[in-house]
Amino acid sequence: MLQEAPNRTRWPVALSVLLVGIVVAVALAAAFAPVVFPAGDRMARDGRSVAAGVIFVGSYLALAIGRIPGLNIDRAGIALVGAGLMVASGALPLEDAYKAIDGDTITLLLGMMIVVANLRLSGFFAVANAWVIEHAKRPLILLGAIVATSGVFSAFLVNDAICLVLTPLVLELTLALGRRPAPYLLAVAMASNVGSTATITGNPQNMMIGSFSQIPYTRFASTLGPVALVGLILTVALIAIFHREEFAGSARLEASPPESNVNRALVIRALLATLVLIALFFAGVVPAKAALVIGGLLLLTRRVKSRRVYADIDWSLLLMFGGLFIIVAGAQRALLTPDIIADVGRLHLDQIPVLSALTAVLSNLVSNVPAVLMLKPFVEALKDHDRAWLVIAMASTLAGNFTVLGSIANLIVVQRAAASGVTISFWDYFRVGAPLTILTLAIGTLWLWL
Repeated sequence: MLQEAPNRTRWPVALSVLLVGIVVAVALAAAFAPVVFPAGDRMARDGRSVAAGVIFVGSYLALAIGRIPGLNIDRAGIALVGAGLMVASGALPLEDAYKAIDGDTITLLLGMMIVVANLRLSGFFAVANAWVIEHAKRPLILLGAIVATSGVFSAFLVNDAICLVLTPLVLELTLALGRRPAPYLLAVAMASNVGSTATITGNPQNMMIGSFSQIPYTRFASTLGPVALVGLILTVALIAIFHREEFAGSARLEASPPESNVNRALVIRALLATLVLIALFFAGVVPAKAALVIGGLLLLTRRVKSRRVYADIDWSLLLMFGGLFIIVAGAQRALLTPDIIADVGRLHLDQIPVLSALTAVLSNLVSNVPAVLMLKPFVEALKDHDRAWLVIAMASTLAGNFTVLGSIANLIVVQRAAASGVTISFWDYFRVGAPLTILTLAIGTLWLWL
């Protein structure tokens, strides 16, 4: 009996390594097919199509799991390997792989990360944390303040980065006030997802959608902003309902503001740069251009070494995006025919409830960024592209609250909490996140449909 346990843990590793070997073997076989078969031979063409399908499915399965058992590789590495195999198999020529990477999305994400890094290093978020301690004198007011802070910042400054910054601050804040951290950490994660629905710069998938659709920033925000606002109110209500014991009393919160290293000049500088950036977005400047210019100018300082800013940039996320663009482009080139697009069109994706439901399901199966890339070819076949992209932006983002695995922001909060000894289980998240997701998706779908 004692020997069976190790065997049960070994077979998933052996199976995953075998499947990886099969994917690599298929890709290499497709790569050498043109050498064996005459130019233009159907066998070589079919081999590339099969390889593209195997690489696409294998990559997305591994991305959905988040790792490959038995191998020390993360999502960024998986995306890079998948992209490399797409090129190696011949499913996508190297020149087309370069073209497949959406530079606007990568540039916008990089620029926003630089802005958030400067805000954090200046001590701005510590100042905001101290303000909350001073003014939130009741648990429910504290919850509302955390939801508002996480939601509003995430709307403009990328939700993943905001969760990285706010999680340790909220942990410190709640422990100093003698409160249970879990409900307030749920507020950080859920509000960041809901708030990021509002704008193009709220999250990575919205950035992609903004680049693909060219929807003006103002129109995007005016359409989805109300959905985010209602969602934030629901977030406060549901967390308060499911954690009644935390918010039912009338306890008064008292705590001294924690000591923090704040550079007033850098705070003012970073805050002004952020406000100018947001103004440029609403003024109609291309978001990637505005973020690149403001992010670059923020590096011109004598007080903060550039490498400290670079350390705050999520380079692996940028790498994963590049790989995903290539994987999807290879699959689209080798597999998508007009007949397949027409068949998918029979699912009535032009109907908002159908598209919203499909996006939400896909986002929970393969994560929101891959889901958006998978839907891109089919959106191009629809009549009202802008409306379809807004539906996908809304549904893919709000679906992230369904489970703790639904978005990177959730995982950031849960993992950082665990490192500090605070456990948020799958059920802790699901019992609030699932009803919140269903309600916000229903509201968002009705708002865009009616």
